[in-house]
Amino acid sequence: MKRILLMNGPNLNMLGIREPGIYGTDSLASIEREFCEHAAARGAMAECFQSNHEGALIDRLHAAHGRFDGIVYNPGAHTHYSYALRDAVAAIDVPVVEVHISDITSREEFRRVSVIEPECVAQISGRGRQGYLDALDLLLEDA
Repeated sequence: MKRILLMNGPNLNMLGIREPGIYGTDSLASIEREFCEHAAARGAMAECFQSNHEGALIDRLHAAHGRFDGIVYNPGAHTHYSYALRDAVAAIDVPVVEVHISDITSREEFRRVSVIEPECVAQISGRGRQGYLDALDLLLEDA
């Protein structure tokens, strides 16, 4: 059975409350529940983790090495400047798909660049909650 880690970074615990015009009205809990159900339906096991703290996210990436077959990761604002998280993704032998609810390429200038994307197998942006499921499907096809 394939094991997939779903990680969400800073402020994503506020989904459903934070800027619903951009991020929608779905809560993180509902996205995680749907993700886990989709994984189970595909014969995989999913585990979810969210933190507002860069170090906790780095620790979780490091701990994923050898435990997971893939990671779906929405780094939130860390996308645009966290070279520490970029290096953590590069350091592990686990494929990572970067996910963004909104289309970061059509937002503010500072949001258009991801320092993490070059270390990922793919980036899915602008597909809302469906992007998480698309990323999971991509990992299960390649795992």
